[in-house]
Amino acid sequence: MAFATQFPNLPLKLSAFLNLLLLAAHMAKIVALAAYFYQAAVAFGLLIAVAHLLAPADYAAYSLFISISQFAAIFCFEWIRFACSRFYPGSTHGSEALERSALTIEFTVCAAICLVAASASIFFSVPGKIAVFGGMVAIFQGGSDLHLTMLRFRQEFRAFSRLQGSRATILAVGTLAGAAVAPNFTCTVAGLLAGYVAYSIWAGFLTRNSLREAAHFEPPLVRKHFVYGSVAASASVIGILAPLALKSILTSVLGAGGAAGALLAFDLLQRPFVLIVSALQAIQYPDVVTAYDREGATPAFRKKLGDYYSLLTGFTLMTAAGIFALLQPIGQFVISAGLRNEFLVAAPFVTGLAVCRALTLNMLPTPAHLQHRLLAIFLLAAIDCVLLNAGTLAGGYLGSFGDAALMAGGMIGALIAMAVGVKVLISLPFDFVWQPVLLSAVGLAVPVLATAGFTYSLWISVSAGVIGGALFCLLGLYSYFVTMFRPKARS
Repeated sequence: MAFATQFPNLPLKLSAFLNLLLLAAHMAKIVALAAYFYQAAVAFGLLIAVAHLLAPADYAAYSLFISISQFAAIFCFEWIRFACSRFYPGSTHGSEALERSALTIEFTVCAAICLVAASASIFFSVPGKIAVFGGMVAIFQGGSDLHLTMLRFRQEFRAFSRLQGSRATILAVGTLAGAAVAPNFTCTVAGLLAGYVAYSIWAGFLTRNSLREAAHFEPPLVRKHFVYGSVAASASVIGILAPLALKSILTSVLGAGGAAGALLAFDLLQRPFVLIVSALQAIQYPDVVTAYDREGATPAFRKKLGDYYSLLTGFTLMTAAGIFALLQPIGQFVISAGLRNEFLVAAPFVTGLAVCRALTLNMLPTPAHLQHRLLAIFLLAAIDCVLLNAGTLAGGYLGSFGDAALMAGGMIGALIAMAVGVKVLISLPFDFVWQPVLLSAVGLAVPVLATAGFTYSLWISVSAGVIGGALFCLLGLYSYFVTMFRPKARS
């Protein structure tokens, strides 16, 4: 037993009780992690279904709408969520209600500003219905994200997990219902908005006995939240601008119909990386922050930081391995015939681009976050945005502006940005766990190399990629268990 080993003078029953509490805490985190994976799976299936239901031009419009509404949600509300993750629930029990009162006022004001901005876009030739839909979707997304963040930092993982999974399901059902009623862009977006309304009602009912303590409003808290949150959120705004600009380049160069296959690949294949990395961060990153704030750069902290980096890198490579192994079956049996060729051409480069950006935006700036080097966080996001889109344009110019050339250029730009970010990563010492990452890298290399045999036999190559990639990824998972988790259980 872990507590009995660390504290041999504890009574046996007390030690057993503490071990049960520790096990319950780990189980709650595992359930929360499972909710992230479920959300990724639902989002993956939703994109495929919507691409089947909509015409290529309508799907391109839907894809751009989602990106624009996400950008609006981040631009208007992300600073509040960052402030929540830094200051909520507060240092004392009484401060939680004060913090939540300030966060609520901040969200209400920003929601009103978002609606005004959406209405003003009508004067720039944006259809009125689309402007309203975009503003409302951005508000509901920002509000639901803030609500879930509050639950997570209150350690209410059970409610958090239920709502995380419920949101993915309800939004998918609403979007598909709208597309089924009339397979066009407007009805699909209307279904998405209806899903957000239904989820908000469900979330309010489920947490009706939580987050209800009242407190008076203290204006100084808003200044504290804004100073910290706006600087931290600026990097997220730039991060979402990068794919939005890339989509605009693809659409302007290839046309709405011609870009639909590459846009589907971009939407479909980057999402698993974002969600998996977010899940690992939500579970592991708070412990890293706590260790650094309380202990500093001690040997124990360097090991914890190295374990965190290793998990992010290894699981990112495993995700890429799974995508490469299943790419051809997905393309042949899941992607609609009108988008299949363009999807398969762009998908390998999109996967490489997604790997680079997942590490650049989530792992590499970690020392800057820990040391409050906000300028470094901002510059790294800006470099990623500039190099990603500059590489896309350069690749198109050198390759006659085809799907493959554009995405290959973007991947090279993202790779250069990742190389620049390594300088930030090594500014804080850490003890990296190499073995599982190397096994994961081999697990990625096997399906990538297996694609060379597609001209000989598609299914033999796919089988080799799936079996070989799965074998080495499973070895990587076992290595994580041996080198990181099992020693902790014995300590």
